[in-house]
Amino acid sequence: MKSKHILGIVLLVIIAVFMTACTTSIADVKIQDNVGKKVTVSGTVEGSLKLGEISGYTLKDDSGSIFISSNNLPDDGTKKTIRGLLEKNLIGYYVETK
Repeated sequence: MKSKHILGIVLLVIIAVFMTACTTSIADVKIQDNVGKKVTVSGTVEGSLKLGEISGYTLKDDSGSIFISSNNLPDDGTKKTIRGLLEKNLIGYYVETK
């Protein structure tokens, strides 16, 4: 019985380490080498936008902010972890989730 509990705890620790390693700060994601690659970022939603075909929101963490292009617009203040394709245009970096 103890071995099952120990195995369960070890598995939870491995999952927690993996999830932490996969999430990168917004400032670290926003580099040219990551453009066109899948990235994962976490932060707090600030300001949603819906303008015709363009919709999304700003995601902010302690290191900065990035626009998330998405049809789903969460409420401001919501904590989110997003995985999507990092893109860059004349305005700057954004994550495409569509």
